[in-house]
Amino acid sequence: MASCSEEDLCCPVCKEVFRHPVILSCSHSFCKDCLLSWWREKPTQECPVCKRRSSRTYLPRNLALKNLCEAFLLERDQRSSDDLCCLHSEKLKLFCLDDQQPVCLVCRDSEQHTDHRFRPIDEAAQEPSRILQETLEPLKEKLKVLEQVKEKVEKTADHIQFQARYTERQIREQFQWLHQFLEEEEDARLSALWEEEKQKSQRMKGEMETLSREIAALSDSVRATEDDLRAGDISILKNYKAAVQRVQQRPLLEDPQLSSGALIEVAKHLGNLSFNIWNKMKDMVPYSPVILDPNTAGPELIPSKDLTCMRQGEAQQLPHNPERCNPFCSVLGSEGFNSGTHSWDVEVGENTRWFVGVLAESFRMEGDVKSGLWALSLCRGEYSARSPSGPHTFLPVKNQLQRVRLSLDWDGGELSFSDPDTDTHIHTFKHTFTERMFPFISIKQMKILPMKIGVTVFHL
Repeated sequence: MASCSEEDLCCPVCKEVFRHPVILSCSHSFCKDCLLSWWREKPTQECPVCKRRSSRTYLPRNLALKNLCEAFLLERDQRSSDDLCCLHSEKLKLFCLDDQQPVCLVCRDSEQHTDHRFRPIDEAAQEPSRILQETLEPLKEKLKVLEQVKEKVEKTADHIQFQARYTERQIREQFQWLHQFLEEEEDARLSALWEEEKQKSQRMKGEMETLSREIAALSDSVRATEDDLRAGDISILKNYKAAVQRVQQRPLLEDPQLSSGALIEVAKHLGNLSFNIWNKMKDMVPYSPVILDPNTAGPELIPSKDLTCMRQGEAQQLPHNPERCNPFCSVLGSEGFNSGTHSWDVEVGENTRWFVGVLAESFRMEGDVKSGLWALSLCRGEYSARSPSGPHTFLPVKNQLQRVRLSLDWDGGELSFSDPDTDTHIHTFKHTFTERMFPFISIKQMKILPMKIGVTVFHL
């Protein structure tokens, strides 16, 4: 009922609340008696509102509208009864200031209200209405704020679902690549094992064939000589020379030995297997010293899949989460540093305006990030260094920078900038850092360059 006014529930013909409403094929409704009366005065049966002709002889009732009208009338009757005096059934027209209650004219003249002060109802209601209105305004403002926050929360919930599905796809792609790499590495190592097995098995087969021929020849010589010996002395004397010659043709060589390297080199295939695979993998997988946090990126920045690059694009509809940087083309590193030494290279390319540096954690969600920013910048063709406490320092950089190397010594209190292409120092800030510092970049297109990692094995 809160969404229906009396005007919505009035018949277009009689302008009163519907009584026994019926509905036409054009979806307009009327009181049944009003419609029939209208039709009696017209040559054709047409809708009183849209003039569309109706061929119906049976007028279906609009039960939903009938129920709404009955509920409205009941509520209106209840409101009307509230305007009557419960003692005299007269309309309440006055307000007793002493008793602080509405009364009728009969109540005013009764003994109960002798010498009381009265005001007309509308006049007495002015001040309470004003106070209630003033009290209501903050509630309306609060309601508006809550509705806005709810809308943001709903958008954030939708974005969480989008992020989860996107991240899931990226994880699956990364592991699919790793699985493929490991499968290819497994196949290569098994192929090497099988090739070694094949070569060494063929080698053993050749040696066994040679030994088999030697054994057969020696066996023939032994058997023939033994036959001569069994034939008797006369036969031995007759065949002696031939027998001796036959035996001498088979000289007694040294016993054959198994050559070295005949066995499978198991240690070569299994020794440090996991380490060797990982060591090979690290040369194929880039390592970034700084991972960009997309939750801090401005809505115009589009991150790469590996979160090492950002480029400007069409503004996205992103949640207004507290971590997000206010400058549209700014982004923070996902990890802050509160100890140790750290270094990373930023590719600034041909961009004509940019900031690179570190931002204090306490200013991550502040509107003016420059209040907690130590940075090197390029603006209007001039390079400068800026910090929260000191003035801008313009720097005499001769060649346009394509890359900038940042080196943060948190414990030593130094932040240095250099050109890695020419190995030239640009500027160094000295400051006693007391809180976590996050890499900060404000640029239309950039890339965190990968860092080579190595493994050093110490033999104790």
